[in-house]
Amino acid sequence: MITIDTNYGKIVFETYDADAPNTVKNFVTLAEKGFYNGLIFHRVIKGFMIQGGDPNGNGTGGPGYKFADELDPNTPSYKAGYKKGIVAMANAGPNTNGSQFFIMTEDYPLPNKYTIFGKVTSGQDVVDKIANLPTDGNDRPISSVTMKTVSVE
Repeated sequence: MITIDTNYGKIVFETYDADAPNTVKNFVTLAEKGFYNGLIFHRVIKGFMIQGGDPNGNGTGGPGYKFADELDPNTPSYKAGYKKGIVAMANAGPNTNGSQFFIMTEDYPLPNKYTIFGKVTSGQDVVDKIANLPTDGNDRPISSVTMKTVSVE
């Protein structure tokens, strides 16, 4: 279980270790190193998702490396698709995963090109609160949404 403690409340999600083992390992390792602590959710699109995990705070940054997608069509998460509460990796194309991730705020028919690695189990109301914040023309929340800490249980 991962807990993201934000200035708007806590979001807890389970990880899909069997479906996306390398992605889960990467996220857990970054969280345990404190990588996400103090970062923001820099992109919020109402009716779609919230995105964070960029040390630059603008969608251009990452941990300094990239890793491969885990998109096995036989896994339950791949078959289920991008439903409300799903946690998946953001990327800039095939095999460009790093640290940025998004949480779905609604069911949405995205193409299966973003590795799904978890699902919110508690705090979806916090996700919804963040998703409804006013944003600027670049989908950035007017009021910062900070991940105070990201911890692993």
